[in-house]
Amino acid sequence: MADEDRPQVELFVKAGTDGASIGNCPFSQRLFMVLWLKGVTFNVTTVDMKRKPEILKDLAPGAQPPFLVYGSEVKTDTNKIEEFLEETLSPPKYPKLAAKNPESNTAGVDIFSKFSAYIKNSNPAINDNLEKGLLKALKKLDNYLNTPLPDEIDENSAEDDAVSHRTFLDGNDLTLADCNLLPKLHIVKVVCLKYKGIEIPSTLKAVWRYLNAAYEREEFSSTCPDNKEIELAYASVAR
Repeated sequence: MADEDRPQVELFVKAGTDGASIGNCPFSQRLFMVLWLKGVTFNVTTVDMKRKPEILKDLAPGAQPPFLVYGSEVKTDTNKIEEFLEETLSPPKYPKLAAKNPESNTAGVDIFSKFSAYIKNSNPAINDNLEKGLLKALKKLDNYLNTPLPDEIDENSAEDDAVSHRTFLDGNDLTLADCNLLPKLHIVKVVCLKYKGIEIPSTLKAVWRYLNAAYEREEFSSTCPDNKEIELAYASVAR
C-alpha cells in the first residue's frame, strides 16, 4: 500500500516550556523514533499540558502525551502504540524493528529506576549506595554491549574472550529496544552531570560507544529535547 493510500498518521508529544518545542518525555521520543525508523509519512504535534488544549478533550480525554492518531483511530498506551506500528507498518514496505535477541529488550532495564531513586534522594546517608546502584546498572549494560550476540560469534574461532563491537543493543541497526532505552540513557547523562556533577564513567567504553553512535543518527539526535528542557524537568525534584 502506498503512503498516499495510508490513513493519516499524527503523533502528539509533550511540548517544552515554550509550549511549542519538544519537551522532556522519553515515551514521546520513543514513538517519534519508531515512526521515523519506519520511514512512514507522519506529522508531529506538540501539546502544551499547561493550557490543556481543546484537541486533548476532543481526541483523547484524560490522556497524557504521547498519543497517536492513525486515520480515525486514537491510541494512548505507549507499549500498545509500538506494537500496533510494528504490526501495521510491516515488511516488505516498512522495516521490522523488533530485536532478534530477547535479551536486547531487557538490557539496561533497571537504569532509569536506579537513576530516579538516586536523583530524587533527599537522605545523604544513602546517597553513596544509590549512586553505586546506578553505576552497577550502567556497568551491566556495558557488559551486555561488550558481549557478542549469537550471530557475531564465529564458531570456528578459538577465542573464547571475543568482545563485541556492535553499535546498538541488538546489532548495527536501531531496533525497538534502542527506541526504549536511548531516550532514558540520554536523560541520565544530562541530569547527572547538571545536578550531581558526575558523568557516565569513561571506563564504560561500550556505553559511550553506544551513546555516541546514537547521537550520529538523525532518528535519535533530531528527536531529542533540548538539554535545557531535560534540566528544567528535573529542577524541582533533583536533590
